Amino acid sequence: MQGGHRRKRGRGPVSERVGARELLRRVLDGEWTSWDAPIDPGGSEELIAARERSGCDEAVLTGAGALRGRRVAFVVSEFRFLAGSIGRATADRIVAAVERATAERLPLLAAPCSGGTRMQEGTAAFVEMARITAAVMAHRAAGLPYLVYLRHPTTGGVFASWGSLGHVTAAEPGALIGFLGPRVYEGLRGEPFPAGVQVAENLAAKGLLDVVGGVDQLAETASRVLDVLCARPPAEKITEPPSAVADDPVWDSIVRSRAPTRPGARDLLHHGATQVTPLSGTGRAEPGLVLALARFGAAPCVLVAQDRRSQRGGHPLGPAGLRVARRGMRLAAELALPLVTVVDTPGAVLSAEAEEGGLGGEIARCLADLVTLPAPTLCLLLGEGAGGAALALLPADRVLAARHAWLAPLPPEGASVIVHRVPDRAAELAAAQGVRSADLLRDGIVDAIVDERPDASAEPAEFCRRAARAIERGLSGLVPGTPAARQARRR
Repeated sequence: MQGGHRRKRGRGPVSERVGARELLRRVLDGEWTSWDAPIDPGGSEELIAARERSGCDEAVLTGAGALRGRRVAFVVSEFRFLAGSIGRATADRIVAAVERATAERLPLLAAPCSGGTRMQEGTAAFVEMARITAAVMAHRAAGLPYLVYLRHPTTGGVFASWGSLGHVTAAEPGALIGFLGPRVYEGLRGEPFPAGVQVAENLAAKGLLDVVGGVDQLAETASRVLDVLCARPPAEKITEPPSAVADDPVWDSIVRSRAPTRPGARDLLHHGATQVTPLSGTGRAEPGLVLALARFGAAPCVLVAQDRRSQRGGHPLGPAGLRVARRGMRLAAELALPLVTVVDTPGAVLSAEAEEGGLGGEIARCLADLVTLPAPTLCLLLGEGAGGAALALLPADRVLAARHAWLAPLPPEGASVIVHRVPDRAAELAAAQGVRSADLLRDGIVDAIVDERPDASAEPAEFCRRAARAIERGLSGLVPGTPAARQARRR
């Protein structure tokens, strides 16, 4: 087994060591039902000693209970049983629990705390990780939420299989999390593993985890996530008021859309949404793109939103940001949740690194994923809509536009350079191109306009609430019908 992890240099204080039963007591509403069949330890003195030491007959407990009133299944490691290592009997128990959760259509909460494969059982135990992974992926393929809470420590094959497959992944503060245990690294390399790397907070900062929080925060976090993942938008179409179409000068709208005080995606979440859980978990923090679970009124969604302020503040949108967007699209497709995209971008980054990183290909893949997504989709054109970065998030079942939003193949100055060889005729060219919201509504590119009175910068909170209500109305009535029929209408 991979056990005996020592506290590493550079790691903050680890949360109290909480055993499996204590975790369940503090997270679930009350009594829970065990799904565990008794395991005979046989003649193994080590297994008998582990049972006596831990009070458990194996390294995991499984079962079902209520979490804030919602029935959930769970798989929770007990580290005191041979460092939470996974042997064949452990794997049998985990697979049986995951398959039962799938059959009973229950969300599944996994709380690993393990050194990895049980070394005493060798390769036969090692390959069980593939069987556990297969069961987890069948659960996800059934459209059921899988949440993971990584505890101290989670390493080896557990982290590299069922510990890294959550729709949402949280970790306890200070937890040691990594593929290779530091003791193994030091034993093989003759030097300690670099300090501060395999720490929950560092992994969250790098975009590998979604949430870091203690055991006593887990029930609130999981409940907030499940309130989105298990909900559905109103089935009946909510009547939309007629769009207020103003004959604003094109350049006036473009100038207003670029104002530093104009509310953006994060303001929309703050003022207009509830049950918000920001996500990352793609291996790189991307401030220019927001990925979150949220509810707009009664409508749950996965939100993929461009953050114009961050993009203009030194974090332009590149290939990595679009890969974050595609994680959101996959999440929406898998759980049949509506996807809401927010377009607000001065344009994708222009750099050699972006070209070599496959920017054009990522735009194409975003477009391909969106137009074929089986889940309902809605796009809000919130402000600037320049070039391929805007187009990457545009195709949807319903498209809304803020009054001063606009959409163009390039920033108007760039288009002027192409047509007139100088940037000075940008306003003239933008008017000719039909980029403003009123033109987009007339041409059938957007379905409705969210009014600004007279400018979102002058009424940020109220505008965001108005946009949120428009999103809720737009998502209503989208669920009925087959994915094939929805995609046909979208095209």
